[in-house]
Amino acid sequence: MNYIPNTDEDRKIMLKELGLSSIDELFKIIPHSLRCKDLDIAQGKSEIELRKYFKNLTKKNSSELAYFMGGGFYDHFIPATLDEIVGRAEFYTPYTPYQPEISQGTLQAMFEFQTSICKLTGMEVANASLYDGGTALYEAMTMAIRITGRKKVIVCAGVNLIYKTMLKSYTKNLFLNMLEIPVSEEGITSRANLKKELNEEVACVILQNPNFFGCVDDFSDITELAHKYGIIVISSVYPISLGMLKTPAEMNIDIVTGEGQSLGIPLSFGGPYLGFMATIMKYVRKMPGRIVGETNDKNGKKGYVLTLQAREQHIRRENATSNICSNEAWCALRALVYMSLLGKEGIKEVANLCYQKANYLLDRLLQIPNVERKFSAPIFNEFVLKLPKKSSEVINDLIEKGFVCGFPLERYFKDMDHCILIAVTEKRTKEDIGMLAEALEAAL
Repeated sequence: MNYIPNTDEDRKIMLKELGLSSIDELFKIIPHSLRCKDLDIAQGKSEIELRKYFKNLTKKNSSELAYFMGGGFYDHFIPATLDEIVGRAEFYTPYTPYQPEISQGTLQAMFEFQTSICKLTGMEVANASLYDGGTALYEAMTMAIRITGRKKVIVCAGVNLIYKTMLKSYTKNLFLNMLEIPVSEEGITSRANLKKELNEEVACVILQNPNFFGCVDDFSDITELAHKYGIIVISSVYPISLGMLKTPAEMNIDIVTGEGQSLGIPLSFGGPYLGFMATIMKYVRKMPGRIVGETNDKNGKKGYVLTLQAREQHIRRENATSNICSNEAWCALRALVYMSLLGKEGIKEVANLCYQKANYLLDRLLQIPNVERKFSAPIFNEFVLKLPKKSSEVINDLIEKGFVCGFPLERYFKDMDHCILIAVTEKRTKEDIGMLAEALEAAL
């Protein structure tokens, strides 16, 4: 069976059009070491045989593991109703809604997503989504630079490791003065170190709550001090935690961002995921991406339109507030449906379950000899433990027993030898927790 529909004659025509003599010439820019050598598929297999072959391959994956890994991406339960709703063809086929007269459904969904994010965070205005949590945080930083006209950025060491890497990568050619502030012994933003750096040259302070190490903080004192210098305070948040924790608005945060994966989007090898952003009305014209607005047509009927579009590069080109034009509309729809299905009380219940189960597991694991907490600050659903042996070895041992038990921090942080980051969601049962505790004790 030939799996490629192009004939030899088709290839000759295409190569001639490209001014090439062979397919090898087309790919010569790719080093030989990076080229695919062999797909390891026997010749002449039928479609039935191929399906069976790949199905057997997938059985080699460990897909029924009890998942205790977090670090910004979490294994939450997704109601079956959600996939039934967003799986409708009219939801996953629409593209850019630049013609509002034929895009009212898509625009309304975006508008309601914005409204839900504002209710969740307590902020005044949200945009219609961004690529992911890291991109959203970078966009918030550049937004703060536009607002203040300053070039110094302070980042707390408790910000997600992936996000910090993205910030450094995206700003490599922007000539910014980016400074990282360590976390305290308790695991939260070091106030003493931060206060030393605050002045009229700082554009923004970038924080996260709960932070990468699972520690919960209240930034009210930081925002009060930063605002005296005209500094924008940015906080990345874990949306599920807002069912329980103090909202960014209650802390007087200026710009809020986050990863929306936990709002009904499955873990999927890193994406597609969803970035969200919200701010106060004062800064709405500096906000990147799209905002959908509600209005009335000439007949007085309610309608939805893209508003403040001059921020986008297809209109303002190099003067746009962002290079981002596309949004994660379908992922945003998933988040909207998830929040709608759970409702205010449901999100509170999920948050409470995560909190209670995480603290229950923490208490269980601390009963194991030579296992200690790295930090003492309150937690939401994630925490760091210090083990008597390498965390990577322990993780490998427990995978064979059916557990993904955490993230090895020693691989990325010099001062965290033998430390492991463990997360718990509402999906983990009391039985899962008990079995993990027994397996971990045996592994140590």
